[in-house]
Amino acid sequence: MSFELIKKVNDQQKKHAVVDVCSGDTVRVHQKIKEENKERIQIFEGVVIRVDRKDSHTARITVRKVASGVGVEKSFLLHSPLVEKVEVVRRAKVRRNYLSYLRERSGKSARLKAVDFDRKAVNELPEAPKPEEPKEEAKETPTEETPAEA
Repeated sequence: MSFELIKKVNDQQKKHAVVDVCSGDTVRVHQKIKEENKERIQIFEGVVIRVDRKDSHTARITVRKVASGVGVEKSFLLHSPLVEKVEVVRRAKVRRNYLSYLRERSGKSARLKAVDFDRKAVNELPEAPKPEEPKEEAKETPTEETPAEA
């Protein structure tokens, strides 16, 4: 019984749909950043070097980019409310899930072989199903039949 309860809570925390991201994809992650009383969206663009627990509510991607000559890696929980959206910019052909070898490479040796893909179809998500309103039972009022006057 407790397993069913845990599963139910986990499913409530999940987003209804997330973009199918694979290792080797170049993605643009839109993340909410709170500073004092202001909120803004920050975009982090880089190569996905790792995808963890793809079907779980704890699905995570690790994105790497080089900023000012320094490699920066950031992990994002895909179902987190702080991750606004993830869009795939490029797809690449890779043969492993964890691209740790990209850390030691720079310049031309860090390039990945690009693959053609339908960018619009990949980044488009189905709309969220609207929550069903509780159905009210139709209360039948007894109809009074009046005798027909002749």
